[in-house]
Amino acid sequence: MLLSGFGTLLQLLYTAMLVLAVVAFFFAATAREDAYRAADKKTKPFWLILLGVAVVVNLLIPLLFLQLAGVVASIVFMVDVRPALKEVSGGGGRRGGSSSDGPYGPYNGGR
Repeated sequence: MLLSGFGTLLQLLYTAMLVLAVVAFFFAATAREDAYRAADKKTKPFWLILLGVAVVVNLLIPLLFLQLAGVVASIVFMVDVRPALKEVSGGGGRRGGSSSDGPYGPYNGGR
């Protein structure tokens, strides 16, 4: 009973690592080439190869240390590279405006 539960947990972990790698690969593929240069990150082919290898390793090669390396690459892309690409591309989540803007316009502190 305990061993089958551990196997299920490992299977969920492997699935989560695969999903993370696929999502990171998708975001890397859909970003513009010039955004990588403007954000001063590695090139688009570099990230596509790195994340593509991570996807293939998660699908075909059940070696945990290689899968963990792919997870690290995916996390670095999602946490560091993707926000920089969004900032350079103008894809910030605020749709323009200042950080002091409220839902009805700029907040001026009651002045």
